[in-house]
Amino acid sequence: MTVRSVHRRGKGRTSSTRDTRRPRGLRVLGAASGVVAVALLAGACGASADDDSDPERRTFALAGKTLTVDSDDSALEFVTGGSDDSKVEVTRWFDGSTVLGGSPKVTWVMDGDRLTLRMKCSGVFTDCSAKHRIEVPRGVALKVENNNGHVNAKGFREPLSIRTKDGSVTVKDPTGPLTLDSDNGAVDATGVRSARVRATSKDGSLRLGLASVPDRVEARSANGSLTIEVPRKKGGRDVSYDVATKTDNGAVDVSVPRDSGSPHLVSARSEDGKVTVRSAN
Repeated sequence: MTVRSVHRRGKGRTSSTRDTRRPRGLRVLGAASGVVAVALLAGACGASADDDSDPERRTFALAGKTLTVDSDDSALEFVTGGSDDSKVEVTRWFDGSTVLGGSPKVTWVMDGDRLTLRMKCSGVFTDCSAKHRIEVPRGVALKVENNNGHVNAKGFREPLSIRTKDGSVTVKDPTGPLTLDSDNGAVDATGVRSARVRATSKDGSLRLGLASVPDRVEARSANGSLTIEVPRKKGGRDVSYDVATKTDNGAVDVSVPRDSGSPHLVSARSEDGKVTVRSAN
């Protein structure tokens, strides 16, 4: 009797990151089947999208000047395109297997301005991993809604909004309005030249590194340290900030020049964690 019936992804697949929630299906085997459970675990070598040496690529037409990406169970990387056109370039890597379940399946669908990425990976034991690299045309605003997976974005000039329910967020060199929100994961933004920034982390550290003087920064952390770095000078002159801080459980350290009448507003609040507002240079 062959207990280990493994379905691995083949061509024509869809995508996902390792699903850390699905292994709970092993409990169905029960204590009396411990040997079987060990055999299943031994057969699963650990899926990694990085092992996919033949990624799939596809180009989608974009209707409008905003792209919304709705994704489950995938790591996401966003970069800006080289020209102002209406094409979205997507590359996906996927690797996965299931035991006593259906074959893993990944899908990508563009409907107007909404790109939906999904993966089906179900069975008694599942081990699937996926990642996507998405090239967004210049001049297009980006809105990301991701459930279970890290999000990385670099170099966006238009409005950028990222929300993830289970995964960290890393952003580099944005210049347009910036909104970041993580339910469970760290938020780290560097080289920020956005005039307006809003960032929230419910369970994880939050760090904002600004490369130019902002008009308004609002940051909230429910459980984790919060650090905001702002420039000391603008046009060769010293800059002061209207700073509001609060923490229910943690220290507060503000080392930038303060002026309640300043047009540069910084609000930093943490329920459980240290709050730091300091100079970036």
